[in-house]
Amino acid sequence: MQVKEEHAIVLDYLPYGYPFDTRPMHRKTPIAQAIGKNYFILLELVPKKGQALQVHEEVYIGEGKRDKIHHILNKITLSKLTETAKTELNYIIHDLVVNNEQRFIDFFNKAQPLNLRMHQLELLPGVGKKHMQEIVERREETPFKSFEDIKKRVKLMPDPEKTIIKRILLELERKEKHYLFIGN
Repeated sequence: MQVKEEHAIVLDYLPYGYPFDTRPMHRKTPIAQAIGKNYFILLELVPKKGQALQVHEEVYIGEGKRDKIHHILNKITLSKLTETAKTELNYIIHDLVVNNEQRFIDFFNKAQPLNLRMHQLELLPGVGKKHMQEIVERREETPFKSFEDIKKRVKLMPDPEKTIIKRILLELERKEKHYLFIGN
C-alpha cells in the first residue's frame, strides 16, 4: 500500500540547491530535505519562489493548496541526506516519538506474531523472546499507558522510547525485511 504524508519536518534547507550540483547557479533550485510526520518518509521538497524554510519547521505537503512547498521532488534515502540533515534527524525522530507516545504505546499493546517463530515485538532492538513474552503477559493484565509504565512493569526492559527510535533509524537505512513504523 502506498502511503502519503500530509506534513513534513524540515531537516535541512539549501537555498542555492546542492553544492555538488554542477549546473550554473541560475539553473539550481532551492531544496529542503524533510521527514514525514506519520510514516517517516525522507523527502526532497522544492519550496515556492520567495519562501525560505527553517530547520525543524513543519510544512504541509498534502493534497490541495500548500502555503510554502511548490512540489515534492522525490523520496530519498538516508545516504542522500546532508550532514546537517543527518544530525537533525535524531532530534526530530525523538520529538516525533515523544509527542506521539500513544501511537507507540498502542504498538506495544497490539503487536502480533509475524509467524509461528517470530513476533513483531522481537523486531525491536534489544527485545528478545523473554522480553516479548513478558510484554505480552503484562499487557494482557492491563494495557500499557506510557513508556514509563512499560519500564516499571517489564523487568530489565531496554528504554522503550530509545528502542522505538533505534528501530525507526534501522528502517530508514532500508536494510530491514519488515517495516513497523515507516511507509514505503
